Amino acid sequence: MSLDPPTYLSSLQNNIRQRPIPWEGAVRAGTISDDQLSKIRAVDKVRKDQRKQVVERDLDGYCTLFVGGAGKPSILESAARRADVIQYTLVLLSDLLDGVPELPKALSEHSDPYSPFLPLLAQSNNPEDPIPLLASTVLANVIGAAPNLSNKAATAVPRLLSYLSTLAQVSDGGLQDIAVLQYSALLRGKKSRELFWSQRKETVGPLVRILRAAAGIDADGNSASTLWSGATTLRSGTEGSLGGGVGLQLLYHVLLVLWQLSFEAATIGNGLEDEYDIIPLYTQLLRLSPKEKTTRLLISALYNLLSSNRQSLLPAAVLVRLPALLQNINGRHLTDEDLLDDLKNLSEMLDEYAKTQTTFDEYAAEIHSGHLRWSPPHRNPTFWAENARRILEHQNGDLPRKLSEIMSKPWENDKQVLAIACNDVGNLVKEVPERRYQLEKLGLKTRVMELMTEADETVRWESLNALSGWLRYSFETK
Repeated sequence: MSLDPPTYLSSLQNNIRQRPIPWEGAVRAGTISDDQLSKIRAVDKVRKDQRKQVVERDLDGYCTLFVGGAGKPSILESAARRADVIQYTLVLLSDLLDGVPELPKALSEHSDPYSPFLPLLAQSNNPEDPIPLLASTVLANVIGAAPNLSNKAATAVPRLLSYLSTLAQVSDGGLQDIAVLQYSALLRGKKSRELFWSQRKETVGPLVRILRAAAGIDADGNSASTLWSGATTLRSGTEGSLGGGVGLQLLYHVLLVLWQLSFEAATIGNGLEDEYDIIPLYTQLLRLSPKEKTTRLLISALYNLLSSNRQSLLPAAVLVRLPALLQNINGRHLTDEDLLDDLKNLSEMLDEYAKTQTTFDEYAAEIHSGHLRWSPPHRNPTFWAENARRILEHQNGDLPRKLSEIMSKPWENDKQVLAIACNDVGNLVKEVPERRYQLEKLGLKTRVMELMTEADETVRWESLNALSGWLRYSFETK
């Protein structure tokens, strides 16, 4: 998969290529050797085919030039005090890596190929400093070119990921795009994806924040309830961007990285949902997807996640109304064959699942999702009459315990959740009053009483209604 380099990086590299470097002065000062200069001049500012032939004839010599060997330091170590030489060398090496396919392989087979570059990542705390940017580009190209991650590369990748995560967290879309594209270059094998996931607070977290901004969710989580309700209140960004000013190209590249990560869905799928609400987030992004190529990545990633975690994630997909959304997408004029295949398979999987679900199953899935909305069971007296006792007894009281966990949170940006939870507690007490002690042991009565002082009027009303059930039986023996 070949992607054009970010505009920010291309502009930086072009600027450096045009700078004159006083090479002879560097030799006279002992900064670099005559042999190093000779090798640079043989490939600098010459035709691409000539450059390729020169490097192919002397792969060992060029490996020594860039990473050292046979008792000789690399040019990056020799010229450590000359920022202009370091920058020019890194750009030249990037050009050679792109134009000479044998070079990345030869470098990766060196005994210590990454040590000249890794220290450069920590050279500055300024995310716009050219040297770390250029060094990370070289590292991503060399490591990403190998079909399998070597032990040497596996020790370098965590440091590279940590550096790239600093770029992904800045507000500059150009720097974010550099990080994301280098992530993509690295995530071509199972081991690298596992390392990426193991550093998810640094790696996945910032990418999810970009997607949440694109979906209209701000940094404080405001409008988070739209992920679960399906409401689309997104304010458009500038032309060519979504919410939060997220550019379409950056959006596509972030989705590409998470699609690559989804090939490890069997081991990370539940974590993505538990930690990042990935199913409702992707469903919301599907509603807003501006291009077929972004829709393709969203659908494919969802299929990977759901097919590998059917029992745990299919309920969440139904809860956020993904089946109905897929029906709508099926009505669009789509041309991508891979998208059409994944859409068909995903729709069929959800349809099969829906056929086996009862209203109780849907309610239990909503409770286990950790996020409540006013779905039909909550206001249905028949549902509570038929299922309240089952809810209390199911898996030794698992659902009331989960309801207690939900109510223990403040839900500052979605008070509706607390109102719904109070409604449910009230219905359980009303239908099975002799089991209200079970709810009291979980602290639900105390929490309901606390919520009577909430600023939100709906929460106060529902908590009062719930408490009235306890008061009605206050003089009875438990």
